[in-house]
Amino acid sequence: MTLNRRDFLKLGAAAACAHPVLNAMAAGQPPNVVMILCDDLGYGDLGCYGSKIRTPNLDRLAAEGARFTHFLSANPVCSPSRAALMTGRYPTRVGIPRVLFPKDTTGIPDSETTIAQVLKAKSYKTMAVGKWHLGHLPQFLPTAHGFDEYFGIPYSNDMSPRPLMHNTETLEEPAKLETLTPRYTEQAVRFIEKSKDSPFFLYMPHTYPHIPLAASERFRGKSPLGLYGDVVEEVDWSVGQVLETLKKHGLESNTLVMFSSDNGPWFQGSPGGLRGRKGMTYEGGVREPFLARFPGRIPRGRVCHGLASMMDIMPTVAKLCGVPLPKNPLDGIDIWPLMTGQKEELEREAILYFDNINMQCARWGRWKLHVTRYNSMAYSPAPAAGRINLPLKQPELYDLRIDPEEGYDVAPEHPDVVAQIRGRIERLVEGFPEDIRKAWAETKAKSVADSAIGAVPRPAKQ
Repeated sequence: MTLNRRDFLKLGAAAACAHPVLNAMAAGQPPNVVMILCDDLGYGDLGCYGSKIRTPNLDRLAAEGARFTHFLSANPVCSPSRAALMTGRYPTRVGIPRVLFPKDTTGIPDSETTIAQVLKAKSYKTMAVGKWHLGHLPQFLPTAHGFDEYFGIPYSNDMSPRPLMHNTETLEEPAKLETLTPRYTEQAVRFIEKSKDSPFFLYMPHTYPHIPLAASERFRGKSPLGLYGDVVEEVDWSVGQVLETLKKHGLESNTLVMFSSDNGPWFQGSPGGLRGRKGMTYEGGVREPFLARFPGRIPRGRVCHGLASMMDIMPTVAKLCGVPLPKNPLDGIDIWPLMTGQKEELEREAILYFDNINMQCARWGRWKLHVTRYNSMAYSPAPAAGRINLPLKQPELYDLRIDPEEGYDVAPEHPDVVAQIRGRIERLVEGFPEDIRKAWAETKAKSVADSAIGAVPRPAKQ
């Protein structure tokens, strides 16, 4: 069959209309970005990661996109993790190495650039809905850092006072906990509908499942796994509402949707068989679920075992949306090739695990090296001498590809790997601010004899 020029052009136009992604790209329309973040959700708390909690919408997100199995939060607690997400940099560089409290007068500095700010350069509409936790004073709120609008609580729901804010104004204090997820969802849906004719960035950091837990009447008592299950199922419903709104307005084919958590589970929730919980630099405190969907560009049902970090969101979004990177050097890398399956692994520098200003572990490919540890477990009473970060007498090396529980120290079998990672740690720490370099030097100068390590002692070999 031969086609004349007119028929060929008609077929080309029809093909473009049949593939909305190609159509949007041909029209030069930048992709929309939705980043949904949970608070204290564990690696094992979603159905697609093995949980018994019912999460059909998040499971569908995984089925229609990519699910990561080695995604790290950059810190085992909330404020630092969020700083890493927003800036693409270690929170110890950003000046937010620990949890911020209502009494604090600090926050994300003007010297840092957020994802919202880089996207504003391309006329993106931007909104943050939920828990911010990067400073509660006006100069630190989302509206001062690239977001056109903000609705939510400026820090954790267990802190007091507990204001529900719109931009810089307090709407309600204390915020009614059982209404938060539905109200966040309403605001997110409204923003998408209002912004559907221009590129937009929706950042939706949920308050839950951070304690105290609360669910609306529609979900309370409905999960067989108690209130925690109720709360996670309501968050899943919220994700479904966002996805449905994108579909309703023909936006899903030109929107990157991502989902993760800021750190591991606290007192409830599942680390998915990993060792440790929130506040610990074991994998259970820092490894998170991470899902990414972009129909037509991210393959359906992809499972990625490559190493990725919360710090990678900034450079990935910037590259995808065609905006320049910030002037500050980034620690994250573009993980789009992992999302799309172009590559199974990416070459990258070792990733350091910090707790406050203290460096404790490093991840390099499949290997994780523990070099220091506190003398007491997180959230347990500190010894009389105080909580101290101490060097381990012998560094511990774990092969996380075959030992994700960090149960079998293989340092004696791989001295070359231990030496390689220790060298990388020393070189990397030299590039950090003075307080981090000083803390590292002070830790190395201490003796394990200064105080007993608080982890459960290992039984003596028989």
